[in-house]
Amino acid sequence: MTGVTCAVHLDGVSKSFGDRPAVCDLSLKIWPGAIYGFLGPNGAGKTTTMRLILGIYLPDSGSVSVLGHEDPRLVRERIGYLPEERGLYPRMRVLDQVAYFGALKGLSDLESRSRAGDLLDKYGLGSCSQLRCQALSKGMAQKVQILATLIHEPDLVILDEPFSGLDPVNRDLMRDVIIGLRERGASVIFSTHITEQAEQICDHVVLIDGGRKLLDGATQQVRAAAGGAVHLEYEGDISMLAGLPDVQRVNDAGRQAEIILAEGGDPQVVLRSLVEHAVTVLAFDLRQPSLHEVFIRSVNRSAAEVSLG
Repeated sequence: MTGVTCAVHLDGVSKSFGDRPAVCDLSLKIWPGAIYGFLGPNGAGKTTTMRLILGIYLPDSGSVSVLGHEDPRLVRERIGYLPEERGLYPRMRVLDQVAYFGALKGLSDLESRSRAGDLLDKYGLGSCSQLRCQALSKGMAQKVQILATLIHEPDLVILDEPFSGLDPVNRDLMRDVIIGLRERGASVIFSTHITEQAEQICDHVVLIDGGRKLLDGATQQVRAAAGGAVHLEYEGDISMLAGLPDVQRVNDAGRQAEIILAEGGDPQVVLRSLVEHAVTVLAFDLRQPSLHEVFIRSVNRSAAEVSLG
């Protein structure tokens, strides 16, 4: 990345509200054209970090640089933000609503209405353009808000829990939208506590808990550093695996499981035990541990360190 300016650079940033620290000495670099996932439990500091990047909050210490500017408020017209708390003007017509957000970001009335119409057609909402927003279903309203976030073609897109409340069809749509943003060179930050979604589409992830960064790295590198695992699809009782010295932990979802191998653990020992206990093995694949496993392990380790401290 030599010679390339960070889309976002946080350097030793801290933010407290009264005597409650929300973000503690956080440093991050987010590069252009990357999909960057903010992971962490509820209350971890993800939304506060996003609002620091947006310039809604100012840091108590440290510095925030966004799109080459030390004051994020100077580049808000180049940023798209979808807050966790959704909101549309209920009596405004759908086309007018999307165009209005374009005008707020500096587009002319003609251009904003043209882009709004094109976006609504592209994402299957053209027939709804003259409906009032209060008449939309929850999923349709969510799609309208997403389009309003993107109408000005921002260079940096910040999405706070964008998959929350979406049905499977619209979750796929959101995933495709995020990937499309990367393809046109935009940087995307999105927060989620659903690690499977981050694993599917993120180039880079950061895990925040208690306002502190627990890990930060390329998604595949983060998973690879966590050791070995087996993906198992099965029928039967796999409770015996918990007693094997080759197994550190079993994340069992019923009919599918992630088996975390102990250091030096032999997957063939695991497979042999399953066969000996008459478990029907439908799939048995060596894989890197999932982000879910990395998440749980890191948060548990952090909690134990706080307890001991």
